[in-house]
Amino acid sequence: MSEDPAAPLPAVPASAGALIFDRDGRLLILRPTYKKGWTIPGGVMEAGGETPWRACQREVREETALPVTRGRLVCVDFRPPKPERPGKPARPGGLRFLFDCGAFGPQALASIVLQAEEISESRLLPRAEALPLLSKPVRRRVRAATRARTVRAGTVLYLENGRPVEGVTAA
Repeated sequence: MSEDPAAPLPAVPASAGALIFDRDGRLLILRPTYKKGWTIPGGVMEAGGETPWRACQREVREETALPVTRGRLVCVDFRPPKPERPGKPARPGGLRFLFDCGAFGPQALASIVLQAEEISESRLLPRAEALPLLSKPVRRRVRAATRARTVRAGTVLYLENGRPVEGVTAA
């Protein structure tokens, strides 16, 4: 079957996030000012060809002032679009890239400067305490990625809506 050359290409939004830990394995989480719940550092990739890794580095720097110089892709999560519902706007869905940026020392973590317009608070919490605070989609993604982190380094997960997909194995 051939594709219609006149058909528009899909516009799939993409974002990148960072798992940042301290040396005790506690996860850095942030409280955004513009939505409910907590999240991890990260955000939308800029138009014009920004890569997921560059978006991760930029967003972490903007939100926390932490310089991220290394990371390992641990997860790609496809979020399906959702139509508008009563009281809820439509959501475009998209791809979410998640990088494990490792453990930062106490000096670096003490130098965090939050982006006041977007972030009101940060916390370093053990995984079990951090997960319930995260919004549901982020929680599922972080849970899957941190579980894989403890099981086998080098694992990259493919998720759909934060959940493993039957028949797709981790690389």
